[in-house]
Amino acid sequence: RAAVDYLARSGRRAIGTIAGPPDRAAGIDRLEGYRAAMAEIGVATPGLVAYGDLRQASGEHAMNKLLDRRPDIDAVLAASDQMAVGALRALRRTGRHIPHDVAVVGFDDAPIAGRVTPRLTTVRRPLEELGARMARELLARIAGAPGRNVILGTELIIRDSA
Repeated sequence: RAAVDYLARSGRRAIGTIAGPPDRAAGIDRLEGYRAAMAEIGVATPGLVAYGDLRQASGEHAMNKLLDRRPDIDAVLAASDQMAVGALRALRRTGRHIPHDVAVVGFDDAPIAGRVTPRLTTVRRPLEELGARMARELLARIAGAPGRNVILGTELIIRDSA
């Protein structure tokens, strides 16, 4: 949601997404967040959703599909940094300039996000906190405590691609 909000505030209107696999929780949750954020800003999403398998090649393929369907696309949010890197490659091959023509945002803040050109704007998950929290929850379950759903926040890391 934060990524879509940021893109909309920066003037982007045709914001697409390269969603993760529809049978995995992360893919489902990220797509739901995208759709909810787009509804909040009042933008319909026909032709703005493509799917990938979280790898670079699938991100490139999905970006090509989005460009075929919606040549007016001016931003894309990928469900992984790897797919975002693939999207960058597809956009460059079609002569689009990043972020001037199309802004790109990834998800994970993987090391590659800071190494690609342009450096990738991305959503960072608190991995260390996640690991510590999982350990505490596991120990609590072993001790007999009931299971809980815990949602940790994310942080939008602004770099050069958006």
